[in-house]
Amino acid sequence: MDLNGSMLADRYEIIKKVGNGGMATVYKAKDTLLNRFVAVKILRDEFTTDQEFIKRFEVEAQAAASITHPNIVSVYDVGKQDNLHYIVMELIQGKTLKEIILEENGPLPWKWSVNIAIQIASALETAHKNNIIHRDIKPHNIIITEDGVAKVTDFGIAKAVSNSTITAFGTTIGSVHYFSPEHARGGYTDAKSDLYSLGVVMYEMLTGKLPFDADTPVSVALKHMQEDPEEPIEVNEKVPEAVNDIIMKALRKDTSLRYQSATAMLRDLNMSLKDPDGDFVDNEDTYSDEFATQRISTIYDDDDLDESGNKRGKKKKDNKLVAWIKEHKKLSAVLGLILLFLLSFGGTWVYAQITAAKIDIPNLVGVEIEQAKRQVDEINNKNQKLKLTVEVAGEEYNEKYPAGQIISQDPTEKKNVKENTTIKVVVSKGIEKVTVPKVVGEKEADAVKTLEELGLKFEVEEETNKKVEAGIVFEQDKEAGTEVNKGDTIKIKVSAGAKKVQVPSVIGSEEEEAKSTLSKAGFKVTVVYEEEKGKEDGTVLKQSIDAGKEVNEGSSITITVNKVAEEKTATININVKSITKGYDASDKDYPDSEKKVTVKLTADGNTVYSKSGVDKNTATLSPTITGKGKVKLILEIKDTNGGEWTDNYTIDLDSETTYAFN
Repeated sequence: MDLNGSMLADRYEIIKKVGNGGMATVYKAKDTLLNRFVAVKILRDEFTTDQEFIKRFEVEAQAAASITHPNIVSVYDVGKQDNLHYIVMELIQGKTLKEIILEENGPLPWKWSVNIAIQIASALETAHKNNIIHRDIKPHNIIITEDGVAKVTDFGIAKAVSNSTITAFGTTIGSVHYFSPEHARGGYTDAKSDLYSLGVVMYEMLTGKLPFDADTPVSVALKHMQEDPEEPIEVNEKVPEAVNDIIMKALRKDTSLRYQSATAMLRDLNMSLKDPDGDFVDNEDTYSDEFATQRISTIYDDDDLDESGNKRGKKKKDNKLVAWIKEHKKLSAVLGLILLFLLSFGGTWVYAQITAAKIDIPNLVGVEIEQAKRQVDEINNKNQKLKLTVEVAGEEYNEKYPAGQIISQDPTEKKNVKENTTIKVVVSKGIEKVTVPKVVGEKEADAVKTLEELGLKFEVEEETNKKVEAGIVFEQDKEAGTEVNKGDTIKIKVSAGAKKVQVPSVIGSEEEEAKSTLSKAGFKVTVVYEEEKGKEDGTVLKQSIDAGKEVNEGSSITITVNKVAEEKTATININVKSITKGYDASDKDYPDSEKKVTVKLTADGNTVYSKSGVDKNTATLSPTITGKGKVKLILEIKDTNGGEWTDNYTIDLDSETTYAFN
């Protein structure tokens, strides 16, 4: 089935297929609601026909979604569309640990391997504390990101398969090399089973091979149950002693001799990095102080004791049974075979009779409801008279126990059970979900009240913000409308207003120095220029905000800088003929008295040019002026007959070098 381009739940747009697994096909998709890329695992068709599996799959996937840990691939959503059952997960860029092991084709560096094991153990520690067992820890389910971070995936899905009636043969073949002995024999699995599988993964990383291998899955399973592996240090001499001891302890067949928790294994793994050849791993063949090796008294003859009453040696006297066996060896052998036969074929019956007499009400707290019912049915099968039943008395939201698990029972675990006893249980509905409200724009007190009323925790961080009024929420870490667990923490940022800064004094400073000082203090700087004789050129004369005053960071401040203008010269061209209209030279009647004019040019009121007797037909007079900045020019022309012509212009000597009066 080609799902590329299709949409799941009107939200997840399938982009492309990125892989196939034993139970699911994996696609890269886009979450159009939250605008992010995700991985979508869609169950293979053969798994969707088993309703028991589907139910367990949904319960376990939802439980896995409740775990948050940096070394666990986050589960965002679980759903169904038509006949497609899917899980939406965090999209990880990287390779599986199995791919890395195959590429290396040999042992991986021990420190790198231990660090990866620490991350996996840390993930298991969190899962186990939340009563979630993985049951399928193997390199295929561990992704190493491009940054070298280990991410464990597929939490809980293995439980759905192992408890279902379907045949997940392909999955079993891939996983049997990592099964614990109790898993291989179909027995009860718990946190210690995951730690056994982690031991197998470490073994493979550090030796490049598996501890047990054979031609068939059944043969591999039998080896897990019956054989001891070759120690890693014998396969790869570079494996440190402490690391070798950790692996061998994790691979103990007896669960009571194995690591009892991921926390305990983590402690030894971290210690191995500091003391790789240390002798700190407890690998003794003892169960606990309660079952520690005890001395058994031995019967001695008086001849075996010395004068003080102490035994002379280790020789002990045979008791009557041992002496008889030694004397009748052939008959003893025949009787031994008969006894072995009886134990082999009659052991089950004897065991059933013994256990039937000592049946207790089991502790069902933390057990999934359907599993609890099966467990009670097994007890009833051993003793038909009991007729125990499990009755669901109610359902409650619970943070500790995932949905479907039992929170409490009545009666509690008890001996000497009466017939027809009903065990009333309360089943968890999982963690209650709430929708994150929008609190951005609200006052801090109102936002906190809103979150508290929904059962959400909160963290408030105050931060300066010149755009938002003090006391108003301007950011929340979880988007409004997102569904979260009741009791989750929402982080909000509250404006402390604009930051206040003190204005420094820059009067008398050089222009560039003053701008740098004010900019570093958080001000926007504007510069204007003004000339003040007697003050040094380029120094600050004034600042628009007085020094010492506290104002908002980012405020604007204007500084006035002294700019002493330089004297410059300009040429002023005067076209007398054009201004006075001249005269016609052919007109003999034109009076001589009207042919001459007086020309006067003043600059800022000071006469800079004056000349009389100038012929009206003169096209150009070119006096020069000297000054600074802007200078006002006034031109006056008069003739002897009372005619007058005037004009004015303000010239900027900083930019103009000539001007023409026409």
